[in-house]
Amino acid sequence: MEQRFGTNSIDLQVLREFCEREGEAVAYRKGDQLEREGDPARWFAFVESGCFKYVTHGMSDDKAHITWFSFEGEFVVDYPTFLYGRPSQTTIEAMMPSRVIRVTGQQLEQYFDQSKDTMKLRAIIAEHILFQFRSRYLDLHCATARERYELLMLRCPGIVHHLALQDIASFLNVTPKTISKIRKGITFGSD
Repeated sequence: MEQRFGTNSIDLQVLREFCEREGEAVAYRKGDQLEREGDPARWFAFVESGCFKYVTHGMSDDKAHITWFSFEGEFVVDYPTFLYGRPSQTTIEAMMPSRVIRVTGQQLEQYFDQSKDTMKLRAIIAEHILFQFRSRYLDLHCATARERYELLMLRCPGIVHHLALQDIASFLNVTPKTISKIRKGITFGSD
């Protein structure tokens, strides 16, 4: 399946096939939640169409912060908490009408326990997620707001059509006013 926004750096076809074979297809309307922060994480899902945002609330201000996205052709999951049935650390919400094929933690755990190859796949997934989070951490600490915006547009070129200005600002950890200035600078060739 062609991805709309970006590409995965690892081939997870075998997991997609597992979800198709063992999972259930579920449609989500815009705003529907796959997981809710604080509730036990339940689902590992392949996104057939649409996209999801990960929203976490601040400890002191209870402000919503967008921390991640999952797009068509990718998996959507609060992975570490999901594996162990712990409370989700994020709310995962459909950004548009979306369709997924989802499996439970128990189903995925049984799959991983089948062989050495499936256990290796579990490790590869964890390493991939660690790499993604490390890259995001470095971006937040080492890149300017404009560089982070440009990286987001490079990684997910279609995202601007599906996110409000404040959502992009939240993900990049800047104000909506900063995003407006960045866009103006890009459009008119100034910094």
